[in-house]
Amino acid sequence: MQFTMSVAMTDPREYTALAQTAEECGYHQIAVADSLFWSEQVSDAYPYTKDGSRLWNENTPFVEPFMAVATMAAVTERIRFCSHVIKVAVRNPILLAKQVASAALLSDNRFTFGAGIGWLKEEFEWAGQTYEGRGARTDEALDAILELLDGGWVERDGEHVKFGKIKLPPAPTQKVPVYIGGHTPVALRRTVRFGQGWTSAMITLEDFKGVVAEVTDQLLTAGRSIEGFAYQVASADRFGLEGYKELEAAGATDIVTVPWVFYGVPWDGPLEAKQDGIRRFAKDVIQAW
Repeated sequence: MQFTMSVAMTDPREYTALAQTAEECGYHQIAVADSLFWSEQVSDAYPYTKDGSRLWNENTPFVEPFMAVATMAAVTERIRFCSHVIKVAVRNPILLAKQVASAALLSDNRFTFGAGIGWLKEEFEWAGQTYEGRGARTDEALDAILELLDGGWVERDGEHVKFGKIKLPPAPTQKVPVYIGGHTPVALRRTVRFGQGWTSAMITLEDFKGVVAEVTDQLLTAGRSIEGFAYQVASADRFGLEGYKELEAAGATDIVTVPWVFYGVPWDGPLEAKQDGIRRFAKDVIQAW
């Protein structure tokens, strides 16, 4: 089992110290969230809580995720980083491909591209994109991005993604792993088409079992091996050593956690208390595994 520490909703000025502590304690990866802005106007409910409320507020800090990855990579040597997850269709695909390639290069191939679709209509429209058709646009964008990351010449004349023959040197020196996020049937189909893994928002054990069954069936139908396929889980109802063992038995390969919250330290708590929580979680869970 691998353990990924999320730095979502904590002070970005603490990222480097938290990353160094996580690396020292044996965490495998650090997850960086993607949020462009807080919108006072919301057209739909947040899909990953029971009551539709967001887990953050207008003062919760988020920074540009690729800059966060590059900053933490510069002060670490082993630990990996992942976007959890980038909203693909909110962005220009060429610019996004350049950001992914840069993160992979500057981290010495320690970056996993977690990609999703997004839920907030205002985030699309106010960033100059359309909310309608976002699924098809995401698929066209991912197809182009992954080919651009291979380093050769690429051109597109699709319905949503159009550009002439280009290449984006320097290309990553290793293939960038791709995890696709989303719990819907179309998201799982996207996972099988593009991903080496699947990543969740908050999900229950029973729902996760359903995801594994569906993705396994689709992988086999597509002629893909199920061996080595990754399931990155942010759990909604299983925690601690025994809870994570249950998730592993269901197919999880990577647990996303904010370790200090289990010891009573809030997202905006003191840095030293967060570091202590990172160490305690490593002792209680990672080292006891």
